[in-house]
Amino acid sequence: METAQRLISTRRGTILLSVLAAAVAGGLILVYVSRYRDSVKAQGAPVTVLVARQSIPKGTAGSVIAAQSLYSATTLRQSQVLEGAFSDPSSLRGEVATRDIYPGSQLTSADFASASTNLAATLTATQRVVSIPFSSAQGLSGDLQVGDHVDIYGGFNVVAVSANGVAAAGGQSKPVVRRILTNVPVVAIGGKTSGTFTSSSANLSFKVTDQQAAELAFASGNGALWLSLRPATGAKSSRPSIVTMETLLLGVPPKLVLHSLGGRR
Repeated sequence: METAQRLISTRRGTILLSVLAAAVAGGLILVYVSRYRDSVKAQGAPVTVLVARQSIPKGTAGSVIAAQSLYSATTLRQSQVLEGAFSDPSSLRGEVATRDIYPGSQLTSADFASASTNLAATLTATQRVVSIPFSSAQGLSGDLQVGDHVDIYGGFNVVAVSANGVAAAGGQSKPVVRRILTNVPVVAIGGKTSGTFTSSSANLSFKVTDQQAAELAFASGNGALWLSLRPATGAKSSRPSIVTMETLLLGVPPKLVLHSLGGRR
């Protein structure tokens, strides 16, 4: 105690104690910095991961998540990153969410599966898949494959109507065929998303709009449908027109026949 007091009471002693205090403080700083570096090293380098910005329902296609920016790119420490976390939006291509993903959750491979067998994952906005039964002849059995594009024709028995839409007196039904949809993709045959139509009959599924789905359902329930296979590349289409006995055998212009049935075009 006396020794310390003598040191403090002299200029030399004061300087010596100051140097010792500085050395101790420097040592503590070095220890702190070393421990901090070890801690940072243990946590790992910063990593960018994709995090859900809002709720993503089960069945949402990865392409939709990317197109609508349902994620945000967030930087996290390696120790905070979940196994299989996506860091690149391109990883979402061809994927579909297999469970609900909540806001703030990292997007990981465990949340997704291949969308190749999930038709709902291929749809956006007004797109729909509708399934219609076809016989072997009407549905191109032996030739039609999933992924082909077809034109769809509808055949109906039509009765002439007046200007107010009422059936003309004594009017007889007349068979009419018309192309009702053009360039429609076939997305499933018999409930399978791959393969060829080879049976005597099967349900064929098409990707259409919601309005076209209603039109196909009506045509299937009230008439007969046929398919024609389109070229894989370079396909062109003429303007749709009705085909009747008069147009086919007598060469009557379709417009005249349409007028005779009550049409305005």
